[in-house]
Amino acid sequence: MQHIFKVETLSELIWVLIGLSGQLMFSMRFILQWLASEKEHKSVVPVAFWYFSIIGGVILLAYALYRQDPVFVLGQALGIFVYARNLYLLHAERHNAA
Repeated sequence: MQHIFKVETLSELIWVLIGLSGQLMFSMRFILQWLASEKEHKSVVPVAFWYFSIIGGVILLAYALYRQDPVFVLGQALGIFVYARNLYLLHAERHNAA
């Protein structure tokens, strides 16, 4: 399996699997958004979209840090901030409405 992912050590293989799990979280958020929109027959962004975004972003940030990729690190760090801010705004809106 290590030759498939072009890694030479078990540690590198584990990090590639971590990166793939982060990518899976990102994929799940789009699938979730698509299914919710189809159900409502309009564009919908469920709260879970932002949770999947944060989870995927944190996992991919860890992977980017391991790979020491500054472009990937900056992109993920900014994204995590945006996802967290959206969740904060949603929760604040619900709290103020109550």
